[in-house]
Amino acid sequence: MSNLGILPATLIVIALILLGVIFDIIGVAFASCDQTPFIAMSAKKIKKATRALKLLKNAEVVSNICNDVIGDVCSIVSGAAGAAIVAKIMVSSPSVSEIVISILISSVTAACTVAGKALGKGFAMNKNVKIVETIGAFFALFERSPKTKPRKGGK
Repeated sequence: MSNLGILPATLIVIALILLGVIFDIIGVAFASCDQTPFIAMSAKKIKKATRALKLLKNAEVVSNICNDVIGDVCSIVSGAAGAAIVAKIMVSSPSVSEIVISILISSVTAACTVAGKALGKGFAMNKNVKIVETIGAFFALFERSPKTKPRKGGK
């Protein structure tokens, strides 16, 4: 961050906040989603539903990783990156009040994080099936298809 300008550093902070909010949405969606629609889709051999159902059976782990690991780490790192922006401003403009800039950037970073996560929770609870389905489809992209056995008779 010390080698970046203020604009790129700010964009990194915004990206970290968004990443934290997105993973918080995913965690809440898994924690609040019912398995029933995915059981029905999985019975029809829909690959994304099968993967989503596997994840839903471990919803507590998925939710903990998304909310408590990735979401919290992004929040901590975005706060530290905000502090780096304050230091950068202080070096480039020593006449600006350090305490005012520090409070302003910390407040904006915290407010964006808290507001984003609060709005994201409501969205995640209302759209949990679609979110879980989308995550299932994403993971299904990386799943190998089972190899088919050759037919008898050499073909």
